[in-house]
Amino acid sequence: MSRIGKKPVTIPSGVKVNIADRDITVEGKNGRLQITHRPEVTVKIEDNEVIVERADDSRESRAFHGLTRSLIDNMVVGVTEGYKKELEIVGVGWTANVKGMTVELKVGYHDTRVVPIPMGVTVSVQGSKITIEGADKQKVGQCAAQIRAHRKPEPYNGKGIKYSDEVVVRKQGKAFAGGG
Repeated sequence: MSRIGKKPVTIPSGVKVNIADRDITVEGKNGRLQITHRPEVTVKIEDNEVIVERADDSRESRAFHGLTRSLIDNMVVGVTEGYKKELEIVGVGWTANVKGMTVELKVGYHDTRVVPIPMGVTVSVQGSKITIEGADKQKVGQCAAQIRAHRKPEPYNGKGIKYSDEVVVRKQGKAFAGGG
């Protein structure tokens, strides 16, 4: 049995979970999230907990058992606490600006790179730090990855857009042979 799938998801106070057929809706102070789960699993609410069960022991059912439980748990955490990713821009003269629902990046190219911000996600820029926040874990991570993809950190000078907790392993570069 799936170790993750058999753990129930506790519903904290202030969070409403509704199950209608295969649609699961979670509402809280940070918004409303919804998913449609696979037919290989069943979801029910008992004693203020969400319980995910699978129909059989097939490979697909076992995989979707843990996945569905994790998705529901991520939704509950998202509507109560929210998710946050922080990026840092390392490079002389490299900047980011938020204009409407887009992020404009000036990161060493001749043109300005524009990244759209998905609905339900907020992006703020302070100096060389970009903060991405939202209730949907997938949207927050996807937005951060799209911004980072425009200039990944390189190992020689360390320039690029990196996650704040990311460690860039630096390389030495060419060494002087010093022959004679």
